[in-house]
Amino acid sequence: MEMELFDSELKVMDVLWREGDCRAKHIASLLHEEVGWNVNTTYTLIKRCIKKGAIERTEPNFMCHALIPKEAVQEAKTNELIDKIYDGSADKLFAALLGRKNLSNRQIEKLKEIVGELE
Repeated sequence: MEMELFDSELKVMDVLWREGDCRAKHIASLLHEEVGWNVNTTYTLIKRCIKKGAIERTEPNFMCHALIPKEAVQEAKTNELIDKIYDGSADKLFAALLGRKNLSNRQIEKLKEIVGELE
């Protein structure tokens, strides 16, 4: 993924990923409830996402459709984190995650499964 989406834009995208295609009015309503944004703020962010190629707008009723999958954004953000904070080293990130004291036994087992699948 080449485009840079900011946290505020990701909130808009998250609504589309959760809800599927929906009207801009519905996105604005949800984000008003969740983060207190007014309609104009949400519409401005939707328009930015459209300009960046992350959302497609269709008529009638300003229907919005996510053009990029959540997984692509997650992968890009993870790679960005690894590059910026962990010197490009995924194993340093993984070690940091494993070093967290508040991982549940279930989370630890899940991580072991993931590592097992990679071997």
